[in-house]
Amino acid sequence: MPITEKVTLHALPPSHPCAAVAAALDLKGVEYEWVNLDYGTHNQQIEELYGEGAKTVPGLSVGDERIHGSTAIFRRLEELVPENPLYPEGIADRVREAELWGDGAFQDLGRRLPWGALYFRPERLGRLNGVDELDPAGTDFAMKFIRATWKYHSLSSVRIAEDLKGLPAMVEEIEGFAADGLIDGDAPTAADLQIGATVRVLLSLGDVAPLFEGTAAARIAERNFELYGEFVPAGAFPASWLPAS
Repeated sequence: MPITEKVTLHALPPSHPCAAVAAALDLKGVEYEWVNLDYGTHNQQIEELYGEGAKTVPGLSVGDERIHGSTAIFRRLEELVPENPLYPEGIADRVREAELWGDGAFQDLGRRLPWGALYFRPERLGRLNGVDELDPAGTDFAMKFIRATWKYHSLSSVRIAEDLKGLPAMVEEIEGFAADGLIDGDAPTAADLQIGATVRVLLSLGDVAPLFEGTAAARIAERNFELYGEFVPAGAFPASWLPAS
């Protein structure tokens, strides 16, 4: 049954969980309006819309109903529009487990690693607005902005280096999901979208993109999302931080 109420996705353009929800809405054939919140004040805006404690995007409104967070949105969409299931019969519980893995530790890599790379290549921040390289004045601003973002996300060089060293194991985990038929099948599942949205971000980093070549992770990102292209070229991270090839 189609949704007859107005559907609005409250989001931020760079957010991979927001991209995952948009892909799910498209898969379900749901018409919706994407409304950008203001970066920097989006925490307050989303809390005003979705209630105390709801400080992150995405949020979805269906008529007067408010649903916060990508996993909750996926589940509610499945109830409202059973067609093109996100949790196929027979593997639904295992897909949910894979989805939660993608929504947890793996999703955070899509925040930490790009901001980590930009610390070393701040002039590339202009790519968010279609500028390949910022001028010196713009780079000065970018450096201040990136330092503030490191503080906001509690980033450190130790944390970034640990993330990079652990990335091959996560790629192997995704290969296991594919081998079990939970992702990379004929039709996308909730796990495809949740994991693929993060992989899409990681593929834009020249230092880590080679880890995904020929993998199920790369296939689900390419199949379900428009790729960004190279956001930060290889050589941003110190070589000693990168996993052995």
